[in-house]
Amino acid sequence: MYSVTKEIYFCYGHRLMNHPGKCRHLHGHSVKASITVAAPALNEQGMVCDFADIAETAGAFIDAQLDHNFLLHQDDPLVDTLTAANERFTAVPEHPTSEYLARLIYQHMKAQGLAVESVVLWETSSSCARYHEV
Repeated sequence: MYSVTKEIYFCYGHRLMNHPGKCRHLHGHSVKASITVAAPALNEQGMVCDFADIAETAGAFIDAQLDHNFLLHQDDPLVDTLTAANERFTAVPEHPTSEYLARLIYQHMKAQGLAVESVVLWETSSSCARYHEV
């Protein structure tokens, strides 16, 4: 099995409602998404896929949905406040954790036809979440 990995960097803000620690407060992250695509054989150009294809597919989604966006659980009481203030945010059906974002990016890549093996979202330089299917 061959695989290639492309890293994409972006920033987002969130808070985790009812979290017992600091993450319950509004805060932001500068993150790295490591997206791995795999194939049992190389294509006619000797590649799993072109790095540019990963960058364009993931980049368009990340730019439109995640980069410099604020993510909140759909039941967060701040949803109404941010809506009234005409602020950019997205209300999501789950807590906007690193694990959730890794799965979201993975599912987008897969829906676009790429043979994504895993997505690792580095929330800090020492902490990451990984999503892959079994």
